[in-house]
Amino acid sequence: MSGHAASRAARGARQPTRSRQFIRAPEGNEVRSIASGRVVFADWLRGFGNLLIVDHGEGYMSLYGNNQALLKRVGDDVKPGDTVASIGNSGGNPESGVYFELRHKSKPLDPLGWCSLK
Repeated sequence: MSGHAASRAARGARQPTRSRQFIRAPEGNEVRSIASGRVVFADWLRGFGNLLIVDHGEGYMSLYGNNQALLKRVGDDVKPGDTVASIGNSGGNPESGVYFELRHKSKPLDPLGWCSLK
């Protein structure tokens, strides 16, 4: 994905955290999977807009929200770099971009070490 980090604040959190990231980018840009896995959720969710969740195994999951369109369905396998969605503004943010979160065994991780911003 092409864009830059806009916010590290968690939704509804009082203090900034590195577990969630909103990356501003032009609408329609590609959202790519960070690693191999299987899509376990692909639907609209209040506060996240069009959300896609990929289970990477061993307790790792990545979440991609605010998308214009979801290009994968539940059960689809993905490889690193596969296009899984297109960036949009479906989550109620004033700007287009992708909401990105990474978790390991339900605990948040800093997602910026796992993505490439151009």
